[in-house]
Amino acid sequence: QIQLVESGGDLVQPGESLTLSCTASGFTADHSAIYWFRQAPGKERERVSCMSVLDGTTELADSVKGRFSVSRDSAKNTMYLQMSGLMPEDTGVYYCETDLVRRCIRSDNLAYWGEGTLVTVSA
Repeated sequence: QIQLVESGGDLVQPGESLTLSCTASGFTADHSAIYWFRQAPGKERERVSCMSVLDGTTELADSVKGRFSVSRDSAKNTMYLQMSGLMPEDTGVYYCETDLVRRCIRSDNLAYWGEGTLVTVSA
């Protein structure tokens, strides 16, 4: 069965850094574009990033450019979201997602996602 498990969420102060992990099972993540989404209570679900395996490019939302980056560890079948300069508006539940397609697609309705990990940025 295809599964995605996020970890690494924490309570941090503004300006601090945090790295989230997403471990995949049931498929080879290196063959699929992997997305990070986030959602805070009362706010819309927001696409944070997509890493394509078609051309190796990474897409980042304007709200996180210059502060967030993504990477993969193929041997561990794990994806990472590295976050720095965290701000209160970054607070939310973060999900990694995929549709098992190599390229990043425009639709936000993807087939698979994990249970999420909570990031809280507060002084």
